[in-house]
Amino acid sequence: MGTVGREAVPGTAGAGPGSGAERDWKPGWALDLPGLRAVLGVLRFGGGDPAFRTASDGAVWRVSRTPAGPGTLRIALRPADGTVTAQAWGPGAHWMLDRLPALLGAEDDPAGFDPAGHPVLRDAHRRHPQLRIGRTGLVMESLVPAVLGQRVTVGEAHQAWQYLLRQHGAAAPLPEPGRAPGPVPDGLRVAPAARDWALVPSWSWHQAGVDGKRAATVVRAARLAARLERASVLPPAEAAALLTAVPGIGVWTVAETVQRCNGDADAVTVGDLHLPNTVGWALAGRERTDDEGMLELLRPYSGHRHRVCRLIRLISVRAPRHAPRYAPIDFRNR
Repeated sequence: MGTVGREAVPGTAGAGPGSGAERDWKPGWALDLPGLRAVLGVLRFGGGDPAFRTASDGAVWRVSRTPAGPGTLRIALRPADGTVTAQAWGPGAHWMLDRLPALLGAEDDPAGFDPAGHPVLRDAHRRHPQLRIGRTGLVMESLVPAVLGQRVTVGEAHQAWQYLLRQHGAAAPLPEPGRAPGPVPDGLRVAPAARDWALVPSWSWHQAGVDGKRAATVVRAARLAARLERASVLPPAEAAALLTAVPGIGVWTVAETVQRCNGDADAVTVGDLHLPNTVGWALAGRERTDDEGMLELLRPYSGHRHRVCRLIRLISVRAPRHAPRYAPIDFRNR
């Protein structure tokens, strides 16, 4: 599970947003900078994500709306001894620092995963031996981007998320001037609170390129946010049942959510446009594979199926493409 050196330093009650807390933590496995970026990278929704930035010194800055309120977390690595150093600001600072190990994969157990029997997985694991599946413990933070990603390109989904955070999010809590431990990235924003997602006007969804169906699903989920946040501590089947009870949320959206909020190493993104072909090409040399075929190929890795998919994507394996590229639909012109 790792060890803790310098513990979270309590802030002053009623202190302003620039008052921070800090923590050092040493994982129980060898962690280098590529490994840190691999576990955190899936939490970034596009290079311009206002809630996720990498500073010029290599530190990762992440902004979340926690149960305690907004918080900004800076994560860096001391290469000499593999210690993670973290600082946080805002009402959610201590919540984020308390959950730093889980965020970096301390609750993930890769012990039962054996890639030795397949050359592609053996090579991927050799190149990324430190891959862990992190757990945020925050459902809405992953659910909203997942809904925005339904039936559109990744680029469209990322643009929508970034626009909505810029327009309807709030400025992130930041260190007091002159007290930051390193360069502070520009434009950090915290996602809207559940009640604010429900108040986004129709014209703003339109400007974000989000059609009415996806917008309505986000609003429905926002109105049930307090109940849906329970999914982060439920077993997989119960979490899926809770989330899919919301109209507009299906198995694809559930998988994309629980992979992040629950750190579910077995959640397969069924219904994805490209993943079945990617898995089929990597594991069987097939140019085209459907969901059923993908699940059959992943069956020997039960308990670690999402881990397998992550490893395959990390080494950039892609099936050959023969069909024309999908043309994004600009909903703003409709």
